[in-house]
Parts: sequence; C-alpha cells; structure tokens
Amino acid sequence: MAFTLPDLPYDYNALEPHIDEETMRLHHDKHHATYTTNLNNAIAGTHWDEHNHSIEEILQSLDQFPADKQTVVRNNGGGFLNHADFWTSMSPNGGGEPTGDLADAINAAFGSFDAFKEAFSKAGVGRFGSGWAWLVAGTDGTVSISSSPNQDTPVMDGKSPILGVDVWEHAYYKKYGPARADYIKAWWNVVDWDAIGKRYADAPRG
Repeated sequence: MAFTLPDLPYDYNALEPHIDEETMRLHHDKHHATYTTNLNNAIAGTHWDEHNHSIEEILQSLDQFPADKQTVVRNNGGGFLNHADFWTSMSPNGGGEPTGDLADAINAAFGSFDAFKEAFSKAGVGRFGSGWAWLVAGTDGTVSISSSPNQDTPVMDGKSPILGVDVWEHAYYKKYGPARADYIKAWWNVVDWDAIGKRYADAPRG
C-alpha cells in the first residue's frame, strides 16, 4: 500500500495573511510530496508495504528496518505524518481558544491558556535548527509540551501529539524571513481548536 499525499483541506491562499499562498504551495506540493515519494520508495517491496501497516506502526518499528534504511524511513515517514497532521491542525476559521476538556487540561497543566501559548511558542522558537514543537496528550488525560529535531515526532515513542507547529525554515521563510517568533505568533490565528479538541478526546487513555 503506497502512501498518498493528502489534499489540503482548504485553498492554498485560505490561511492568508498569516500563512501565504506561495509558502503553502511549496510546503505541500514540493516538501510534503517529496517526503511521501521517498517514504514509498523506502518501503516498496517490504512487508511494511505489502501488509498495509499504518505510518504510526512504521515509525514505532524503525529498529526493525535494515540499518541502511532506518534514517530514510525515519525522516520521510516522520515528514509524511507530521505534515498530514499539520494541515488539518489549521483552518481559515481558526484562532481563539480551546474549549471543554482540552481547555481544562491546558489550564490544569499551565495555569492559563496564555501561559500555555507562551510556553509552546518558546519551545518552537528555541528549537535549534529545524524541527517541531508539540502539545502531547498523556494516557492520564494530562497535556505537556515537547519539541523534536528534524521530522521526528512523539509518535516514534508511542506518544500522542495533538498539535504541532512546523519550525523548519520552509514553513515560514518566504514571508517572515528569519523571524520565526513572528511566524509562530501569526500561526496561532489559524489553529483549529475544534480539530485539536477532537484529537485530545480521541487520544488513548490508560
């Protein structure tokens, strides 16, 4: 089963002025497409392909791949999954604040939504080089912030990321140049809290 590049759930220009059309076209049609192609090439003809394993299963089983394929599967599999989730984390009608159980979990963990935003933004700005910042749901219903390099994801460790911001330069450099903090500040305006709340509700509980 080859993985397929998902369509954007909105037009390329739908997130303007916060994320520009040129960036969205390059980010989706070039970068995400390349991760998808490279992932499919890396697993072609293996039992991971033939038995229709999910991308989550693949990323949690990297040590079962030959040594010369582990890095390419890690990088491109992570890139495929991270971006698929990234597009659906955003909406032209995004912004605002979470509600319900997710809001309660954020307030319990950080004291307030504003304190959460500050801590999450700091994780994104402070990630050296390329990578992601994450809001992760624990099996006990708590939430926490982490960051990862390159295309790594908490999924690789069996965790449940429910919100991630891409801080690779290709995600923002066309519009914001080196001002990563300005990009993240604008990005909050397109976060789809309804979608993130559903991810939180669907995250495994133990």
